[in-house]
Amino acid sequence: MKLKFDVAGKHQPDPFIFEDGGKLYLYVTAKRGVEAYSADDLFSMWHYEGIVASFAGRRDYWAPSIIKYGGKYYLYVSSSTDEEFQYMHAAVADSPLGPFTHETCFYKRFSIDSHVVKTAQGLFLWYAEDNVDCSRIGTRIFVDKLLDPMTPANAPKEVIVPTMDEEIFKRDRFGDGKDWHTVEGAFWFCEGDWQYLMYSAGCYDNDSYHIGYAAARTGEQDLTRVDFIKHTKGGAFDPVMIKNDFEEGSGHHSVIKYKGQYYAVYHGRDYASDAREDFAEARTARVCKLHVQDGIITAERYADRV
Repeated sequence: MKLKFDVAGKHQPDPFIFEDGGKLYLYVTAKRGVEAYSADDLFSMWHYEGIVASFAGRRDYWAPSIIKYGGKYYLYVSSSTDEEFQYMHAAVADSPLGPFTHETCFYKRFSIDSHVVKTAQGLFLWYAEDNVDCSRIGTRIFVDKLLDPMTPANAPKEVIVPTMDEEIFKRDRFGDGKDWHTVEGAFWFCEGDWQYLMYSAGCYDNDSYHIGYAAARTGEQDLTRVDFIKHTKGGAFDPVMIKNDFEEGSGHHSVIKYKGQYYAVYHGRDYASDAREDFAEARTARVCKLHVQDGIITAERYADRV
């Protein structure tokens, strides 16, 4: 089901949902800065709050995320310049709507799709970067410990790697005969004895673009030491979410446990809505129920209800 917004003509790629002080916030990818929305209820009207973070000389702000820590709000987002393509940055504010300042660069390399979480062992950053020294080259998911909210340990561990053709972004992408894979958009949470790591994979304009997950039954709180097992159906492709009869491009998401029920907030696109050439920007925020039990996640999706 599509979320309701009070502004027309806006898109919400890579939506990250955040709850604070009884209010909900949504942060999305945009060209000129991180755009945000707020709502009093998940299913009520979402109000456009404008750009809450932008950094001098930078553009194309991808897949923001946020965490509250020590009374401050920390925003993580990738952005570009003419010389840099999607470097991960962090910034801090006194409010979930910013302004976010004291920007710092985490990695001087391609690094996207942040999700910072806190456990008993401290803060950990989930994100995606490339690896070309392997058989299935491309983007995959890493985790790095944070020394503080603005300082990575810079000792990332590779966690989720491409293992199947459905995760191919583009065949022979660079004309060298090698297929490029993409596994990105990590979102971590725990429920009971289980830890779950959800992700997007494939290419947003391919039929195989999907949300999958990996799971681990463990009490380990140092997330760099957890071994996640990717979910399959007897070794075969078995996504949680993929295109269906009423939407395509169903991918990059975040998760919220709201009033006792898990929901995925993700982007998708109606069939017959915007022109195909605007597909990358035409993704809008949607919501569906998730059922989470004993290491298994399933989604319940409808076009007009949850």
